[in-house]
Amino acid sequence: MTFFVPSRSRPRPCAAANVVTMTTSASRPSEDAITVDGSVTDRLVESNARYADAFTDPGMDARPVLHVAVVACMDARLDLHAALGLELGDCHTIRNAGGVVTDDVIRSLTISQRALGTRSVVLIHHSGCGMEGLGDEFRQELELEVGQRPTWAVEGFKDVDQDVRQSIEKVRTSPFLKHTDDVRGFVFDVQTGRLREVQPR
Repeated sequence: MTFFVPSRSRPRPCAAANVVTMTTSASRPSEDAITVDGSVTDRLVESNARYADAFTDPGMDARPVLHVAVVACMDARLDLHAALGLELGDCHTIRNAGGVVTDDVIRSLTISQRALGTRSVVLIHHSGCGMEGLGDEFRQELELEVGQRPTWAVEGFKDVDQDVRQSIEKVRTSPFLKHTDDVRGFVFDVQTGRLREVQPR
């Protein structure tokens, strides 16, 4: 089954005359997070200044146009808006390591639904995730290094499909969420760019 985003007729902000082409770090030589002219953060701030010069307030409010929240991994290879055909203002995007449904994700989804009107939830894991095989030894190593064990769980997994199913179940059974009838989970293939839907058990 394919995730489909319906077209909208709402007006869109005009594109700026001067377009800055964005590239990923995979297409540039690595400089170990430090550029010749300064830090990566300096470069981002400079890019923002150029962005702000051409920026026009689109006049949107905080409620997503498509009434959908997307929970996904923070992996830098996932360009969610491009992959899903989304535009500015369409959705809420909640990202963390692995795209797993933690208490904080439930917090964000609850606010998204109850305060800002979303009704659908899309969960996206991906192939080749760094969380696959990462276990509690990560926390133990941190404890040995810093002298304090993290209070948070690693939430690593061995089977990406099973973790998507678990995430679906966590959302569907949360007592805090008003809308749990449209919750679907997918695995994004980082080599083909395609979504594969995972059916809950």
